Amino acid sequence: MYDIAIIGAGVVGSLIARELAKYNLSLIVLEKENDVAMGSSKANSGIVHAGYDAKTGTLKALLNVKGCKMMPRVTEELAVAYQQNGSLVVAFSSEEMETVKALYTRGKLNGVEDLVLVEQKELRRMEPQLNSAAIGALYAPKAGIVCPYTLTVAALGNAMDNGVALKCNFPVTALHDRSSHFEIVSGLEAVEAAMVINVAGLFADDIAAMVGDDFFSIHPRRGEYYLFDREMAALARQTIFQTPTARGKGVLVTPTAYGNLLIGPSAEDIENKEDKKTSQAGLDKIWHDALKTVPNLPKNGVITEFTGLRASGNTGDFIIAQSPAHPRLLHVAAIDSPGLAASPGIAVYVEDMLRQIGILTQKRSVFYPYRRGIPVLREMGKKERLGLIAKNPAYGRIVCRCEEISEGEILDAIHQNPKATDLDGVKRRTRSGMGRCQGSFCMPTVTEILSRERGVPMEQISKKGPGSEILAGKTK
Repeated sequence: MYDIAIIGAGVVGSLIARELAKYNLSLIVLEKENDVAMGSSKANSGIVHAGYDAKTGTLKALLNVKGCKMMPRVTEELAVAYQQNGSLVVAFSSEEMETVKALYTRGKLNGVEDLVLVEQKELRRMEPQLNSAAIGALYAPKAGIVCPYTLTVAALGNAMDNGVALKCNFPVTALHDRSSHFEIVSGLEAVEAAMVINVAGLFADDIAAMVGDDFFSIHPRRGEYYLFDREMAALARQTIFQTPTARGKGVLVTPTAYGNLLIGPSAEDIENKEDKKTSQAGLDKIWHDALKTVPNLPKNGVITEFTGLRASGNTGDFIIAQSPAHPRLLHVAAIDSPGLAASPGIAVYVEDMLRQIGILTQKRSVFYPYRRGIPVLREMGKKERLGLIAKNPAYGRIVCRCEEISEGEILDAIHQNPKATDLDGVKRRTRSGMGRCQGSFCMPTVTEILSRERGVPMEQISKKGPGSEILAGKTK
């Protein structure tokens, strides 16, 4: 029996787990996939929004600004790549400039610091590759970029290092209120917990429906992206938005936390919560819209396309509320944009709620907030790299040439909480396979390393969990 079970190992669920790990409670995180960060946290823009976009007075506005302020400290403690590169909302007409000015006013009301309205000349100095037709912009220097799945892995890893349990491959099929506790069922398995926090992303309304809660609904909104090679990162210094519309923030052009260039997303409401296919129509629209921002985007710089699904709710705001009929069930749902930026703030908000209702009473005598990150050899100087190799020769054996990833980094990914058990898990933790060749050369070696370290046959090594095994058997 656990004190609290958290359903969903995305960035919000993981940061909540980390925050609650400070208390003298037993906690478990339940995840339906083979690894953490497999839903919306795996495929999004990675933008830490400043907080000027959300409607004043909403949870989105409150927690976006709070989360943005917290992000530098959180990422430093968790050894996660983060850059406060700032963002621009660019106007191409006098009408759009009026919208930009309205965002400036809203941002001030929301408590966003250091917002500036930028005129054309200064804008060109800030972004030399920007379309010369841009006439002005809103500049938010506090905005930043972070790797969403690295943040998720690090947050849950730190929670696990402080005693939180993780159970993957546990899709919840039933949730029973047994008066004194909940029984959380997955097929023939069950986990019992006195309280449940529903952070199931796209499936949060399905979890709620299991106990008769129907006061909110979730629908998927598909967003497609192009990812460019790191050689193209100089095309944008800040995160560059076009003026938003009723459909959202529009197509952006941004560097990533690891030095690539990203454009997207599209915004298409769909029915299927599992549909992560890209579409030619969606990709074509992204390309067309992004060229309005940066006209000289090179098509030969693209290394991959991907799709993410956002969990959009029917209320227009984050839903963080106790179940009306089951007060020991807390829903944390409809966390779409700016959910990543808000995630540290959401975790503290949930902590405050649970403390007010008497769930959190006694803090642990020891909580360690820091996490040792996986060394990044390609960012080290020669002396530092040689020193690391002298301690462990595995760091001197390069496995992924595109991203300069060593065997030592891959071993860290396999053995550090939460442990990588498949190829995509290693990829998300180390970037092995994320370069120009997209894993064509390093995949066999990573498969061998996983097989050896996990002590299982190579035929059992998968790309992303059961059903995606790489090999069927030996040929000779």
